[in-house]
Amino acid sequence: MTLPTGDLTREWKAALHAVLTAATRSDVPHALLAPIERQVELVEELVERASGPFDAVFDLLEQSGAAMRQQAAALSESARALEQTAELMRVQAELFERTVHTVRQPAEMAKGVARLGGHTRRR
Repeated sequence: MTLPTGDLTREWKAALHAVLTAATRSDVPHALLAPIERQVELVEELVERASGPFDAVFDLLEQSGAAMRQQAAALSESARALEQTAELMRVQAELFERTVHTVRQPAEMAKGVARLGGHTRRR
């Protein structure tokens, strides 16, 4: 069974506290208890220091997630802007094509008249 760091620290403290309690109730000399107590302090400090980088990593991961969410929102807004731009360009293309068609009609009519005029002169 894997315990989170906080649970591991509590379990370690409880186990050593049980050892110390048993030792103080027995005839274990005080000279032996002091090193055990110091060991408990050192292990607690070690666990606290070891868990510090994990907390920093999780903080960075949370910040990265928030940054990715902001990027996704910005990309969505950009996509909407591109869609609007594409629609405007489609409308402009239609207007341009209609303009060319409209301007071309009189030129085609003039060509037709010129052809007809050329046929009537030759006869």
